[in-house]
Amino acid sequence: MSGPAKGHLEGAGGHGTKAVVAALLANLGIAVAKFVGFLITGASSMLAEAFHSVADSGNQGMLLAGGRLARKEADPNHPFGHGRVRYFAAFLVAVVLFTLGSLFSLYEGSDKLRHPHQLESPIVALAILAVGLVLEGLSLRTAVREADPLRGGQSWWSFIRTTKQPELAVVLLEDTAAEVGLTLAFIGVGLAAITGDPLYDALGTLGIGALLAVAVVAVMLGIEMYSLLVGEAASPQEQATIRDTLAATPGIARLIQLRTLHLGPEELLVAAKVELDRDLGQRRGPGHRRRPGTAAGGGGVRPRRLPRARPARSPIRRPRALTWNTGRQGPTGTARVTAR
Repeated sequence: MSGPAKGHLEGAGGHGTKAVVAALLANLGIAVAKFVGFLITGASSMLAEAFHSVADSGNQGMLLAGGRLARKEADPNHPFGHGRVRYFAAFLVAVVLFTLGSLFSLYEGSDKLRHPHQLESPIVALAILAVGLVLEGLSLRTAVREADPLRGGQSWWSFIRTTKQPELAVVLLEDTAAEVGLTLAFIGVGLAAITGDPLYDALGTLGIGALLAVAVVAVMLGIEMYSLLVGEAASPQEQATIRDTLAATPGIARLIQLRTLHLGPEELLVAAKVELDRDLGQRRGPGHRRRPGTAAGGGGVRPRRLPRARPARSPIRRPRALTWNTGRQGPTGTARVTAR
């Protein structure tokens, strides 16, 4: 028996939209401020951070577009819907972070190492970076507040690795990297202003590029979204709930095999191989009609022997609705499961 389960799984309905919108507004404002700061000061780390914010703004736009496309109804070509579009959008985010954000920062930093020049108006650059730290901090706080109810007792690292909500994972990683990147830029510009050596500005720019490329952002995000695109099973808690529900279902003797697959953050495909009760086909309901050729109460009528028919694959012909609670998230999801 198999069927798609559409229920309130992890974070159903939220889609992390509030966190994505907050991050988009923050990054747009920060990007404009950083570009102005670069034009005034000529700081390479300021330009690197400006492109980082532009990349982040485009990423949030892709996440919002992916969430919108994922809500399209199923069609004959996509019978299970379009839920995985959200995973694809998040995978594109990882690609953009690596190319536009990381590679440009590495190029700009290496160029400043080969062709250093003095900073102009470092106080302006430091002020803009400080404002960016505040705005990114507010965006990160919004993402943390939206993700915290779903996290349960997990650590933040474990939550990012296991969550099926790609938007929250992206915003948490991006905002954390932005805070660290702004701090590196602030230190690089500050040391360059104090010492008069532009080398520190170039090193800060290289640090931002390495952070986006190697640390916990582009590569880690790409790995996690790749896993979701290939297909991940339900969590152990959700699988245990499904097993308990099937075991308590009338007509099912035992569960032989269970397979689950996330079609999207809130959509779960459940396939179960079960053993049915042997006497299930002999059960009679109140409205059961007697087989032709038999009589009730004896009456001297001998039942007519009917030819033996080949056994059907399953005595169940109509879909059976199974309902289970999805664990720590609380709400109840319903699966239409068809025995075959």
